[in-house]
Amino acid sequence: MVVSLRRRTQATNPRSDLPRSIADDSDSELDTVCEECSSGKQPAKLLLCDKCDKGFHLFCLRPILVSVPKGSWFCPSCSQHQIPKSFPLVQTKLIDFFRIKRGPDSTSPESCIGKKRKRTSLVMSKKKRKLLPYIPTVDPQRRLEQMASLATALRASSTEFRNELTYVSGKAPRSANKAVLEKGGMQVLSKQDAEALALCKNMMDRGECPPLMVVFDPYEGFTVEADRCIKDLTIITEYVGDVDYLSNREDDYDGDSMMTLLHASDPLQCLVICPDKRSNIARFISGINNHTPEGRKKQNLKCVRFNVNGEARVLLVANRDISKGERLYYDYNGYEHEYPTEHFV
Repeated sequence: MVVSLRRRTQATNPRSDLPRSIADDSDSELDTVCEECSSGKQPAKLLLCDKCDKGFHLFCLRPILVSVPKGSWFCPSCSQHQIPKSFPLVQTKLIDFFRIKRGPDSTSPESCIGKKRKRTSLVMSKKKRKLLPYIPTVDPQRRLEQMASLATALRASSTEFRNELTYVSGKAPRSANKAVLEKGGMQVLSKQDAEALALCKNMMDRGECPPLMVVFDPYEGFTVEADRCIKDLTIITEYVGDVDYLSNREDDYDGDSMMTLLHASDPLQCLVICPDKRSNIARFISGINNHTPEGRKKQNLKCVRFNVNGEARVLLVANRDISKGERLYYDYNGYEHEYPTEHFV
């Protein structure tokens, strides 16, 4: 399995419409320090509030910022930051928000698996095991609460819900997404695993969401927790968003959530997923601090790219059993080692 990620992380930016860092401001005093750690080291990562002119390291803020945000930026005191307003727990509003389709009674994932999966030896190697569709929460009221938590996060980040890759005018066309272009090749999703993925998509379309809750943490921002026990190799979600050429995003300093979709030999054919305008719950799953043993122990998901019917797709899959209430984490640097995780909580 090959994982590939690319996220822009440069803190300084010459563009005039971005907030200032100490390195960008020639008039800044040399003794400007971070209000949190009282240090003036790493000035390129000291961000100045556009109201009070106080400095803050990107990595000292809670939640941490990995890059200079677009537009004006105000420190926690000046912005009077509060917990985002919860999405209304009203079924009709959630149906409209997620575009839930009404249809005949669904077949449970357990029954589908029971019909198709054979009993296997416990000593079977992990490489030969099949992916599992997630099992939604049985209680419909709890499912509404789960979906409302995701709607809250999406609305707070001004993101439209989508559960598939989107191709929009001015960016990469769908015809550019050819898994055969992957440098070194890309593993093909098996027929049975493709059926499991399709089942997950169909369940979400019907409002049977993954058993997950999006929680706002003052230190990490929006995070995702398991709302029931999840088995190893369960498909959690697909990483989705607008598909674009990497070459179009080289100067996107705020694209800290970009995911590599296609790593081609020709740089002009490389594709990324940009979830800033359209996305799903994958956008809010946290990354580990892979610079420490404690951080690496948190990982309970794998980010894997597959060839699905000739197109590249990115899945987040459980890499061990996950307990109820456990926060979800994966390695942002599974392949390219470009994301700065050393300051992650």
